[in-house]
Amino acid sequence: MPKKTTTEEQASFKRHDKDTGSIEVQIGLLTDEITTLQGHLAANKYDADAKRSLLKKVARRRALLKYLKTKKLSTYNALSKQVNVKV
Repeated sequence: MPKKTTTEEQASFKRHDKDTGSIEVQIGLLTDEITTLQGHLAANKYDADAKRSLLKKVARRRALLKYLKTKKLSTYNALSKQVNVKV
C-alpha cells in the first residue's frame, strides 16, 4: 500500500480548496501520524522516543477533539466516525 501524502490526507478533511489548518485537517493529519507510529511501535517496542512522540500526538488530537466537541457538535460527531475515534 503506497504511503499517502499530506495533500492527499488533507483533501478528505478540507472545508474548502485552500484549507490547510482547520481543526478537521489537523485531526486528520494527527490520526494518520498516530497510525504510522502505532505500526512502528508494533515492530520496535523498545523505541522510547517514538512512544513519547505517539503520546504527545494522541494528547494533541484529544485536545482538538474536545475543543471541537464544545464548538461544533455535529462536525465532531461526523469527524469521529470518519477517523474511527470513540465518541
